[in-house]
Amino acid sequence: MPKGWNMRIAILVAALAALPAAGQVKITPGPEKIVVQIDGKPYTEFRVAGADVTKPYLHPLRAASGTYVTRMWPMEKVAEEEKDQKDHQHQRGVWFAHDNVNGLDFWNNEASYTTPNRGKIVLKKLGAVKSGKASGSIAATFEWQDLKGTPILREDRVMTFYRDPALRTIDFDITLTAIQKATFGDSKDGVFGIRLRPVLQEDKGTGHILNADGLATEKAAWGKPSNWCDYSGDIQGEKLGIAIFDNPANPRHPVRWHVRAYGLFAANPFGLSAFTNDKSQNGALTVDPGQSLRFRYRVIVHPGDAKSADVAGLWTKYAGGK
Repeated sequence: MPKGWNMRIAILVAALAALPAAGQVKITPGPEKIVVQIDGKPYTEFRVAGADVTKPYLHPLRAASGTYVTRMWPMEKVAEEEKDQKDHQHQRGVWFAHDNVNGLDFWNNEASYTTPNRGKIVLKKLGAVKSGKASGSIAATFEWQDLKGTPILREDRVMTFYRDPALRTIDFDITLTAIQKATFGDSKDGVFGIRLRPVLQEDKGTGHILNADGLATEKAAWGKPSNWCDYSGDIQGEKLGIAIFDNPANPRHPVRWHVRAYGLFAANPFGLSAFTNDKSQNGALTVDPGQSLRFRYRVIVHPGDAKSADVAGLWTKYAGGK
């Protein structure tokens, strides 16, 4: 072997090891957040603990191009959002909560709020964290507690992140088990939510709302049941959108959509009278101790709008595979 060859090999190996992990989903756990990278580039962070975390959330969510699609405030300050009036501080990234469980509000529950009926969703255990070539996953267990720490529900969650050249897809599998008798009230603020980047808003931005039944705009789609809903727009010349799929096995599928022109995008199976304005109907649901509810959703960040991305076709594949 030529002189110095071993040294050259060692330098090459060290250089390769220092390169970002390409061609895979890499997930790195930490005490307060779990970082997700795809093909060596940032994708999102799962915020699970810390002084400002009263419910877990993903932030930010990005397209395959790297463009972020969720609002940065209040987690970060960016120039684009400084001109906008700030609202709904509790709507952080992507989250799962409800505003009425035994009268406790797990949705509007910022640490800075003073309402006495706030609940909190607390990390109890971080489970398996798996990286992989085609996908990676995070498993975690949380408790839904009152402000004194008394548990009402146990949440077992698995999120699976997929690698794809054009799409960014996440599967959410969330099981809520009642520790004590738990009643989910009929109200609009729930349960699986995303707060979009202001430029994607329907009212002040470029956003377009469309559901699986062809209903467009907040006025037409708000509170209506549908298999999926999509919110798309234009960010500095890049056309992209976000779709949420409601799994066919979910409670009260197809879900009703709490989708707003100001950028809130949420699926809520409990709002019935709240959405229909018919007080004779009741969407409340009670779960006895030891019983569970399972919720599954798929989120896809895609290029183009719902039609050009064939969201309907993606839904068909998802529904058939589950």
